[in-house]
Amino acid sequence: MKQVAKETILEWAKEVLDIEAEGILDLKNQVDTQFFKAAKILANCNGKIVVVGMGKAGIIGQKFSATLSSIGSSSFWLHAAEAVHGDLGRIEKKDVVVVLSYSGETEEIKNLIPFIRQIGAKMIGVTGNLRSSLAKYSDSVINTKIKREACSLGLAPTTSTTAMLAICDALTVVLQKLKGFKEKDFAFFHPRGSLGRKLLLKVKDIMRRGKYNVIVNEDALIKEVLLKITTAHAGAASIVNKEGKLIGIFTDGDLRRNLEKYPNILKMKVKTVMTTSPIVVKDDDLASEALKVLETNKIDEVPVVDKNFTPVGMLDVQDLIASGIF
Repeated sequence: MKQVAKETILEWAKEVLDIEAEGILDLKNQVDTQFFKAAKILANCNGKIVVVGMGKAGIIGQKFSATLSSIGSSSFWLHAAEAVHGDLGRIEKKDVVVVLSYSGETEEIKNLIPFIRQIGAKMIGVTGNLRSSLAKYSDSVINTKIKREACSLGLAPTTSTTAMLAICDALTVVLQKLKGFKEKDFAFFHPRGSLGRKLLLKVKDIMRRGKYNVIVNEDALIKEVLLKITTAHAGAASIVNKEGKLIGIFTDGDLRRNLEKYPNILKMKVKTVMTTSPIVVKDDDLASEALKVLETNKIDEVPVVDKNFTPVGMLDVQDLIASGIF
């Protein structure tokens, strides 16, 4: 490899970005009635959105299909060459087929078009050649023509694939808005993503319960409470009255604050030193909302109660960290 100055390399990189940025900006003048028609076809699709492509355009198509699925539009990518070897059976009349091909004359694409038309599925062409076979037989054709490729030889798909990706993103976002797709809908299809956890995960899904949730009567001795807390590897205990309703919480902070004041504290009843009217969260609260409660009140744990104010769990900040909410 020849030696090239750092400044020269950086200039080359900036030139590529300038050319590709220009290509995307030029697309704005090409977004017309055909784009509107394509968006309406996709919005009215009662089947699947099948994305077809070859080579680099096919890779863009895979990303397009994946993004469509993430916003709740059932979609899959179909390799143009594999389609005519049996995979054509995946396409149904109720589907919409989006075909990506910059030239619009790729042999595998041309071979596939008649069969898509015969099936009766709507077809959207995304191409830089409005005189191509793809453009001619599409129900809607979106123009992605660019002035030049960023490739120094003008051969490798660079600006053209960037433009195609941008148009696919534009279609996706428009479709998202037409469908009224909201954050909660997005979270449903991304349950293990950070947004999904924030919008779907509830306190009851991660709270400590059973033997890890210490609940004691108000008349219990502090010595007994400490033993139960230690056994449960917990940091606090929920204190209840005779009716089983939460009336307080006992933490290591309560113990430290009262050690000097009450030398015989271990033999005292927990109700004498517990924190009364504790801050609580509901078991049906979102975990993300519970995190706000902990942060606002600068506490590390909080009792979890049901609608009857009966303690059903304990939520520790470590539980939120482990679940990915924090």
